[in-house]
Amino acid sequence: MKELQFDYTLPRYVFSKVAGRFMPSQFWNTKLSCLRYTDGPEPELPNDQWVKVKVKFGGICGSDLNLIYLHDSPAISSYASFPFTIGHEIVGEIKEVGADVLELDIGERVVIDPILSCEPRGFSEPCPACRKGFFSLCIHKTEGNVAPGLLIGSCRDTGGGWSSYVVAHKSQLFKLPDEVEDLNGVMVEPFSCALHSVLQNPPSKDDTILVIGGGVIGICVIAAIRSLGIDCKIVALVKHDVQAEYASQYGADEIIFLRNSIYTQDLAKSLSGKVLKPIFGPEVIQGGADIVYECVGRKQSINDGIRFAKSGGKVVLVGLAGIIDGIDWSMVWLNELDIKGSFAYSTEDYQGERVRTFDIAIQLMRQGKVDLSSLITHQFSLENYRDALLTVSNKGSRAAMKVVFEP
Repeated sequence: MKELQFDYTLPRYVFSKVAGRFMPSQFWNTKLSCLRYTDGPEPELPNDQWVKVKVKFGGICGSDLNLIYLHDSPAISSYASFPFTIGHEIVGEIKEVGADVLELDIGERVVIDPILSCEPRGFSEPCPACRKGFFSLCIHKTEGNVAPGLLIGSCRDTGGGWSSYVVAHKSQLFKLPDEVEDLNGVMVEPFSCALHSVLQNPPSKDDTILVIGGGVIGICVIAAIRSLGIDCKIVALVKHDVQAEYASQYGADEIIFLRNSIYTQDLAKSLSGKVLKPIFGPEVIQGGADIVYECVGRKQSINDGIRFAKSGGKVVLVGLAGIIDGIDWSMVWLNELDIKGSFAYSTEDYQGERVRTFDIAIQLMRQGKVDLSSLITHQFSLENYRDALLTVSNKGSRAAMKVVFEP
């Protein structure tokens, strides 16, 4: 079975760090890089509560690029087991079921919640977070029946979506109704990330919202707000023309281009803020957005999120930032901002009930309230992974949004 694995060794890491500074393709294009295109056996079912899935589409996520470009904090390596097959955005078809799996059948189409929390790891007594349905906050991500890994796609025992087969615990599988075809299916995972950030930090109809970043997660945040029927003002800060088109398509009221040299003034005006001039350094904004969803995870985007939030506002960090120097935290204490992290998906308060985020995402798609299939702009076979990674790394020139593998 062909697969794309991330194989950390110190020599590979050092080579990629050095060579990648001069030629980014060295992160994936040589035998010395951490990314390997290789042959491997199909993953085995860890026990009779697990299922094997044949991958139809495996998405390339921004977090996957952070991994390949070695941008992740070393702290995250504590929650992984090497080598592992990359890929956690997965839609597929059940090919094998364990003896204790009675609710799923061979041939059914499914999507996978990749979080490896207490139940997949075999804990009969869930941790306090899992007991409340907060699976993304599970404290047992390095213990239990399978090797360490936050997710399928960072655990050596499960395989990942960048291959032909993956295994998942029965509790991680969600059936797809006929109304949700495969291209929407592979978008359930990233859409659930966006839904989680919105449902945990919901805007009111009178709020002004700033979404920083026009990549897939940023667009999905806009789509999540609108599909939930929240009629607030949404301003999107984007970099590329294709991102502006999708932001408008999915419900942004105003679009500001980051590449514009006067974007600070444009964005402040859109948010009814006032630009103040310090003695040197970036302009300061008085006023701004009620909630900022920061969906990039870089120095500039986080600084913008902080300075464009109004006094008493909230900044939701969705962009998986790592170690970043040069963040100015002055406006956090001066404006008493609420800085909130958001990771993956969980269980949400939805229409008076506690509902898994994946179930909400699938329901909204089935009801026709959101269709994200148009975000998939490029499809590649695994053997063309170099072209796929080059495409997703050059989104502006290639008009790329979501790039997927079709193993």
